Amino acid sequence: MSGVASTLAKKRAMAAGFGTNANASRYLNQDFGSLRAQCRSSGQLFCDPTFPAAPESLGFNELGRSSYKTRGVTWKRPTELVSNPQFIMGGATRTDICQGALGDCWLLAAIASLTLNEYVMARVVPTDQGFGEDYAGIFHFQFWQFGEWVDVVIDDRLPVKDGELMFVHSAEGREFWSALLEKAYAKVNGCYEALSGGSTTEGFEDFTGGIAENYDLQRPPNNLFQIIRKALEAGALLGCSIDITSAADSEAVTRQKLVKGHAYSLTGAVEVNYRGRQEKLVRMRNPWGQVEWTGAWSDGSSEWNSVQGECPHANAEDGEFWMSFRDFLRHYSRIEVCTLTPDTIEDDSVKHWSVSKFDGNWRRGSTAGGCRNHPYTFWMNPQFVIRLEEEDDDPDDGEVGCSFVVGLIQKNRRRLRKQGEDMHTIGFAIYEVSPEEEQRRTNKVHLDKNFFLTHAQTARSETFINLREVSSRFKLPPGEYLVVPSTFEPHLNGDFCIRVFSEKQTETLSSLCDWVFGVQETVSDEEVDAGFRGLFTKLAGDDMEISAAELRTIMNKIVAKRSDIKTDGFSMETCRVMVNLMDDSGNGKLGLGEFATLWKKVQRYLSIYKKNDSDNSGTMSTPEMRVAFKDAGFTLNNTIYQLLVARYSDPDMTIDFDNFVGCLMRLEMMFKIFKKLDAHDSGSIELDFNQVRTITLRADVKSQIPG
Repeated sequence: MSGVASTLAKKRAMAAGFGTNANASRYLNQDFGSLRAQCRSSGQLFCDPTFPAAPESLGFNELGRSSYKTRGVTWKRPTELVSNPQFIMGGATRTDICQGALGDCWLLAAIASLTLNEYVMARVVPTDQGFGEDYAGIFHFQFWQFGEWVDVVIDDRLPVKDGELMFVHSAEGREFWSALLEKAYAKVNGCYEALSGGSTTEGFEDFTGGIAENYDLQRPPNNLFQIIRKALEAGALLGCSIDITSAADSEAVTRQKLVKGHAYSLTGAVEVNYRGRQEKLVRMRNPWGQVEWTGAWSDGSSEWNSVQGECPHANAEDGEFWMSFRDFLRHYSRIEVCTLTPDTIEDDSVKHWSVSKFDGNWRRGSTAGGCRNHPYTFWMNPQFVIRLEEEDDDPDDGEVGCSFVVGLIQKNRRRLRKQGEDMHTIGFAIYEVSPEEEQRRTNKVHLDKNFFLTHAQTARSETFINLREVSSRFKLPPGEYLVVPSTFEPHLNGDFCIRVFSEKQTETLSSLCDWVFGVQETVSDEEVDAGFRGLFTKLAGDDMEISAAELRTIMNKIVAKRSDIKTDGFSMETCRVMVNLMDDSGNGKLGLGEFATLWKKVQRYLSIYKKNDSDNSGTMSTPEMRVAFKDAGFTLNNTIYQLLVARYSDPDMTIDFDNFVGCLMRLEMMFKIFKKLDAHDSGSIELDFNQVRTITLRADVKSQIPG
């Protein structure tokens, strides 16, 4: 299925309710219920062909086929490892997650936080599976992936080395839900090694569909403890880490047994009565399942002896520990809080934020303009509009305005690691849109270079960074704002989704959601002057009409004489399109008036081409191409523009004159076909198979349209 068709099919599916957690999309079209029934019927345990028990599922470099780390690895089912395996024993708890030989502590910290919210846990880890009567070697898990929930099927063959599970495992050796969950997440991301290194927010969001915020603990807000406690009460997921200053610091253990460059879960926040005063405490968890803080309020420390009243202290060596909030701020560098979406929160007393989402992409030469450091291409980036209409109720900080969080996520970058790709450095800028620009936007105009050269940004993401997501919280006055997401450098390909979480209902729009074609003039036989009539007589044959072959000869003779434009010459295919577009008689040739109209059109396109060839190179660059389309009367959305650049530009992102004319002629043909089929001017059409086949396969498309 083509990219456009696939996108349309996906939109229709989501409109029908597919992709929600209640009706998750089948990842790789695998249906858990059907596959399990087939295995039960055949008496065979499931073997997943899409994620085989093979080296490529482990990794590509450190866990690649020839790596010493993968020597001797076998794949075994839990039933081959222990005598009585269990999926979950006594409920999922934080102690079920112990890290193995994979650097995915960020993911395990998110999984540990997941266990604190039974409702969220049940969304990710369905309870309709286990090692009981229905066991068939098949399990499934559900993850949020860039706007939709997917149901991921796996078999239960797990990588084993020296008789032990290689990766995540439970402290209770007979429990396997966490190991199987990690395998399903590895499948979604391409392999186990793709999970190495990351931010806990990634896991948070993929388990909840929520949006994550980061707080720098060197500059914390005054009410951070209250933010943490409220977030935990609302079921939010929290993670934190200690920054490293060099590679040697990675997972280095401090004197008080904190691990640098390592992801922890924050699982509790309380105040206790300590020696007559209130002491703020936070509970942390190391996903290693061991190596705990040894300072004040650690397991067995003397501070616990002076607590009056309720005491949350625990002494187990399980990777979980308490510390004072002051020590937390002193030792940790940052904390990540994942706010859940309304459909994730069962408690109606929790204040729900509204959520809007758009998908987009950056494509080299068309919609990948880079950051504001590149003013002549920045405007090419996709543009989205936020309309803020209501101010917050009773703002905590006393500041009046509309609160919202913008999150920009780049899609599927982990899967590309096998090809040597990784995360792009991404960010976004926000601009206030004046009533004049609002009117232009209402008229479906993609704001151009001049707007960004003359307007300062109102706000922006805190930084450009090579994480999967960049998110920032803002408070702005009511109004309309333009959000421009970009990579730091221009001309980088990538897919993204942008989400807006707001305290009040917010309208989010694509700045360019349609396409427009201006009215084109035609010339009748009677309007042709004597000079052009004489020229036509010389060019046309005895039949006094010009065929596609004759048109090609005429056009190539003309452009061959020009040194100010670059062209490889007009192809026969382009000339056929030109004839088809102008041929009203249906005989496949051009009469006097038809040729005069075409000639006028080509002259106009030449003028536009020259005007937008700003460096007089004889070609147009792809940024110049978008302006030229607008000058020619076409306002195009990003999807169409990307397709045109991909199909008509050269590898150096330029377009020569013959391709420019051919592209415009095909655009005009497309609009003409649509207008004829849209008899009631409804803006949409329905085609049966014969019409699609005719339009797609026949060169003379215009003559086949039913009148």
